[in-house]
Amino acid sequence: MSLTVLDPHSALIVIDLQKGVAALPLAHPVTEVTGNAARLAEGFRAHKLPVILVRATGMAPGRTERSFSRSDAPRPPADAADLVPELNQQDSDYELVKQTWGAFMNPELDRLLRELAVTQVVVIGIATSFGVESTARQAYEHGYHVTLATDAMTDFSVEAHEGSVTRIFPSLGETGTTEEILALLEQTSATA
Repeated sequence: MSLTVLDPHSALIVIDLQKGVAALPLAHPVTEVTGNAARLAEGFRAHKLPVILVRATGMAPGRTERSFSRSDAPRPPADAADLVPELNQQDSDYELVKQTWGAFMNPELDRLLRELAVTQVVVIGIATSFGVESTARQAYEHGYHVTLATDAMTDFSVEAHEGSVTRIFPSLGETGTTEEILALLEQTSATA
């Protein structure tokens, strides 16, 4: 891990921690991921920093070899896009909806971050190699400092998760644990 700094104007971006996604077979226990996500959200809220909750309500329309929207696939439950209750959504949180892997495809995210003078984003959620990685790539391309809490995310396979964490994330930003990020949050708050 190489986490060095957390900007005073940071935001937490939570990707697809919603009931339908959390119910899928995952590489890591979802209770650990949602627990760490909830701790990070509480930490950011306590320091009056933005918490942005992103939900997927559809998919991009392009054709792929691995179809996520086959006509013979079972219909998701009505509450599949609802956020997991562990996040304890607050009125101060921002909520965005997306239909693609990366959250920045909704132009509202960049507009909101710029309006809030955010310079760094901490990205967490499910799935590491899909929504989390895509959002981190887009954040980096938009000029934000990127931090990824590797214990507050998971994927559909250990290999996919580890591939993103070890091969991709070091080129996009810094990685750390929930504990390390919360400690830097305290440090940043004390010196601000």
